[in-house]
Amino acid sequence: MRAGLVLLFLFGISSLRLSALSVVAYNVENLFDADGVSVYDDYGPSRYTAGHLLVKVQNIAKVLAQVDGGSGPDIVVLSEIEIDQSPGKEDPKVWRAAFGRRTLQEALSKDPLDPVLADLPAEAWLLKALEEAGLNGYQIVSGHEKPSKHEDGNPRAIRNVVLSRLPVTAVRSHPIRSARDILEVVVDVEGHPLTIFANHWKSGASDPATEEIRKENARTLRTRLDQIFQSDPNADVVIAGDLNSHYNQSRRYRQMGETGINDILGSQGNELALRGTKDLYNLWFELPSNNRGSDIYQNEWGTLMHLIVSRGLYDGRGVQCVDNSFVVLKVPGLNADVFGRPIRWSRGTTPAGFSDHFPLLARFQVAKGDSPGAWMPLNQPSRTEAGPGQPVPVKTTPVDLFAAAIAPEKLPASTDIRDGSFNGRVMAVREAPATINDQGHVNIQLRGQEYNVFTHDKDLRSEIRQRVHRDGHLSFYGELGTFRGRWQFLLHGPEWLIPAY
Repeated sequence: MRAGLVLLFLFGISSLRLSALSVVAYNVENLFDADGVSVYDDYGPSRYTAGHLLVKVQNIAKVLAQVDGGSGPDIVVLSEIEIDQSPGKEDPKVWRAAFGRRTLQEALSKDPLDPVLADLPAEAWLLKALEEAGLNGYQIVSGHEKPSKHEDGNPRAIRNVVLSRLPVTAVRSHPIRSARDILEVVVDVEGHPLTIFANHWKSGASDPATEEIRKENARTLRTRLDQIFQSDPNADVVIAGDLNSHYNQSRRYRQMGETGINDILGSQGNELALRGTKDLYNLWFELPSNNRGSDIYQNEWGTLMHLIVSRGLYDGRGVQCVDNSFVVLKVPGLNADVFGRPIRWSRGTTPAGFSDHFPLLARFQVAKGDSPGAWMPLNQPSRTEAGPGQPVPVKTTPVDLFAAAIAPEKLPASTDIRDGSFNGRVMAVREAPATINDQGHVNIQLRGQEYNVFTHDKDLRSEIRQRVHRDGHLSFYGELGTFRGRWQFLLHGPEWLIPAY
């Protein structure tokens, strides 16, 4: 296995000693810079502006500020950070000089950007936003990826990045065919080494063809883990990031046979087995099975994000897990909609949203003594190895949502419901003028702007069209959001359509 070059950047580092630390894994859904040079058309200059970048980095900072009383996590493992396609300034000292005395808002107030600022990578903008939000002291570590192509011919667009407030003592980058490099970062926790693996495996969790590449991800990681555990069977290791695999992948997709995460990597859910032959435990098993979910596909909860820990984090020495500290960072009114689903990033005319993945958080602490064999006491340890095979459906029962629905006509005339603060909120829309376009899509006029009205319910779509033909207007409860850059109201069932009298 070859190890690539790495980049270790310092940005406002502060000395840190602690007896506990927080680790977050967060797929931020494509954080790109604003130089207009991009692998993806959606992030070209005609679709992605300085205003988009401002909202994006500020929203990431808002989510991370939910940790540790606003100071943010000690370690953040980030997925989907752009590989700068026009690499230039890679020194944070140069970044600071480029910003000068300008705030983030001032720096991004012009479109196009000042050429000096346009040359900054996505990481520079994120760290500036974190600093302005009071989240200070991070080092930034990234791999060796440069503008190039994967072995399948597709360009490399995104990579993993680690932010750490703890001293970084070693870094390696492990290349993967047709997927993002695995980034290995060793940090010093009060004299104890903790190894972090930042992952973003090949997408397509339900696809047997792409599972072959995820198995390659798993083999690369497993080989490196075996090297580490050969030297120290109780080494302290955290595997973090978007594995594009569910915690119960082998049971959820039995037709695949061998899976990367369960069969090759060895992720499992029997916590007590760490005292025997197993060396990894998936922290998803700290939650009840019906509460396991960080993303949604086809109205089912998925667990593509992971925090997986080694047996050494339970052995009573060095760095240890804090029992039952694992949580999904789902914040109602911030990054979660009325049903508790992720409010994903939107690149519409008015940028809004966060990510299609919720971040994961776990806490760790330094053992007070050094007692080999004194395993960490556990409160109701998980003894389940695989977990249920059936996915958890997303519940969209209205309950009290309608009673608390926002009436647009009662908002002040100056209110812009497209400013991002109303995304994911339910609104009671009454007698809005409605039309059907040539593609059969229903549109309404509300507060001088056009919105699409959509539902996944085929029968309800038919009823909505009939009512538009008959009445020329619609009354409904709808969840405000965007889809492919267009603003829309989503109706989740027939009860969301207000009866016509």
